[in-house]
Amino acid sequence: MSDRKTRVNFAALKSPNFRTYVSGSLMGLLSLWMHRVTSGWLAWDLTGSASFVGLIALVQFAPAIVLSPLFGVWADRLDIKRSAITVQSLNFLVSLSFWIVFALGWLSPVLLVGLTTVAGITAAASHPVRMSLTPRLVKRELIGSVVTIVAINFNVARLVGPALGGLLIGLFGVATTLFVQAALYVPFLIVLTRLTLRPRRDSGSAGEPFSKALTSGFRHVWRTPVIWRAMVTAGVLSVIARGTLEILPPLADGVFQRGAEGLGVLLSATGIGALIGGVFKGFLPAQEPGQIPKLSLGFVLVGLALVPVLGQVEVWELALVTVAAMAFVTTLTAISMQTAIQLVLEDDMRGRVMSLWAVVAAGGSALGAGVLGVTADVIGYADTLFWAGTTASIGLAGYFAYILGQR
Repeated sequence: MSDRKTRVNFAALKSPNFRTYVSGSLMGLLSLWMHRVTSGWLAWDLTGSASFVGLIALVQFAPAIVLSPLFGVWADRLDIKRSAITVQSLNFLVSLSFWIVFALGWLSPVLLVGLTTVAGITAAASHPVRMSLTPRLVKRELIGSVVTIVAINFNVARLVGPALGGLLIGLFGVATTLFVQAALYVPFLIVLTRLTLRPRRDSGSAGEPFSKALTSGFRHVWRTPVIWRAMVTAGVLSVIARGTLEILPPLADGVFQRGAEGLGVLLSATGIGALIGGVFKGFLPAQEPGQIPKLSLGFVLVGLALVPVLGQVEVWELALVTVAAMAFVTTLTAISMQTAIQLVLEDDMRGRVMSLWAVVAAGGSALGAGVLGVTADVIGYADTLFWAGTTASIGLAGYFAYILGQR
């Protein structure tokens, strides 16, 4: 294996344009992860219910299931830089609204659901816009590198954000934490105004009727085996493993009685695992177009097998190691699947197809969090994770045997 192939996944950092984006987006991502620990803690603190924690995760990600494909069509038609600025401005306003409502003492479970739903809608727009924007910051041959570096950047924030959020809640309270989250969007907005983008191919699709453009995105996925296989694989892992990682408050406080700071530590452990997974992926050989690495398929099964393990752990340190390992696997495989998709896309189809990826990834997490949270209240946390992880592992192992047998 050549040195060039080993390091190619980091080559996009040679672009000043891309480096500018990475530095600015880190601020927005820190806000995102601080908000996740804050909203999860507020849901648990207001109700003490695992079901409500799962509901908050569900309404945060569920809009992506319905709306992301619609936003994907617009991402392929509109000025993507202007769209990114608009979406992040809305994220700033939503974060500011959370702070105002809490500071005025108006927050209730119903209002928390409402504000989180609005945040979910802006997130549904963010996914296809971001995934259409970042590949156009570099030359086409560096797209695989972009996916890896953006994922690493995301997981740096995933590592720092929850710990910072939990620490700020413990030291200064929720109001200050929410204000900081809103303020972090300002430098990201400034950076977005300074970017230059590679021209997009003009295939005339912008003139198609909206419904026809939407349908063509679904058709393209169906006709491209590497895309739909990557989405099926990522979808199962997202529902079960990532869904489990979205309902950690019951583990932090319900099982181990460690409160908001314990939740922050748990989420930081997932950040460490995810960051290591992203860096590990960066040092693997560059993916070939049209291929899903066999190593990634193996890691998918490992990630699903860890779900029942998490339900049985009784030692805090072992719980931290387990969630970190789960995050390592889910991040590594998500990068592999997203790279496999991005490498075979033209720029004028990227928004529509990657919006469907958002449905699978974010929507899968939402569905998993909602179902697992409710089931945990009914049959218990440990039994829920045991049956979910075991069933998914067996089913996906059979599917992998089938698709590998077709090669």
